[in-house]
Amino acid sequence: MLAGIRTRDLRKIYTSPPPLASGGGFGFSSGRGKGKKQPKPEIVALDGISLDISAGEIFGLLGPNGAGKSTTVGVLTTRVRPTSGQAWIGELDVWREQVAVKLLIGVVQQRPNLDFSLTAREILLFHGAYFGIDSQERADALLGRFKLRDRGDQMVRGFSGGMMQRLSIARAMMHDPQVLFLDEPSAGLDPQTRLLLWEIIREYNQSGKTILLTTHNMEEADALCHRVAIIDHGRNIALGTPSELKASVPGGYLLRLRFGGYSAELLQRLKNLPGVTEVRTRNDSQSGALQNAAAEGDNSSNGHSADVYADRGGPLISEIANLASGANIELCDVHISEPSLENLFLHHTGRSLRD
Repeated sequence: MLAGIRTRDLRKIYTSPPPLASGGGFGFSSGRGKGKKQPKPEIVALDGISLDISAGEIFGLLGPNGAGKSTTVGVLTTRVRPTSGQAWIGELDVWREQVAVKLLIGVVQQRPNLDFSLTAREILLFHGAYFGIDSQERADALLGRFKLRDRGDQMVRGFSGGMMQRLSIARAMMHDPQVLFLDEPSAGLDPQTRLLLWEIIREYNQSGKTILLTTHNMEEADALCHRVAIIDHGRNIALGTPSELKASVPGGYLLRLRFGGYSAELLQRLKNLPGVTEVRTRNDSQSGALQNAAAEGDNSSNGHSADVYADRGGPLISEIANLASGANIELCDVHISEPSLENLFLHHTGRSLRD
């Protein structure tokens, strides 16, 4: 049975307060109002996520920390109960048929949760036993594929972080699940181990298995995923193939500029350069403050940075430098990015995926 993934309007609101921050920030205790019942804080982790992931697809969830990626995986793997909405694995309702769902899925959490009192081989065999599988042969094959055969009979407490991550993924594959969830699978891995992991993920997918992975590594999403959803603040902000998403960035190229200061005239001239499709202030990307300043004749601004979207990169630098020089404004720094998923996220949110 090949199984896909579906969600409809998933919402999750947490009502437990975050820990008190030292030295400022958010806090939920004070000397005022003692004895009064304080309202519970509401933290919206998911705000209406709807996904349709086909059977046999490698699907990526991209977003910064706190965007809702791990909560989405938690709901789909029966670990987090949604506040509202529905989720299915294949034709199974995740929260009405939890036992049947667990037989179909394999899960690798963001941090390894291995039993340090067992050897690597025992961890695989014990996991298989939960699903009625008693196969030394499969355990040996997985240890070999993940380059752990020579450590199979050693206790895992002495394993490196990368070895623990490889073993965690091997354990999730031990019962040959139809749907594999990988939460930040390559976080903290060295480049060689990351490439090995990508190769194994592709192989597993070739047998028709569905894979959902969360990541904030654009290279990983581009290399592995058939489609990607970029989420922030618990909402979908973009969905499509990596190529489609990169092509949707205005102009494709992003030039991040830092000036010693700027004026409305300079901003308008940047916007009028051939090939430039959009110009935005860095500190308020979503509001379009840069265009507003130019349109209203405002000769000052709080920031000194601008994002220029264009159909070319390097050839624009000399023209930008000439404009800045003509306006007696110093061009302090230029950074050029080719079309990428990172640029897409910057365009929609004004901040980096790693923020």
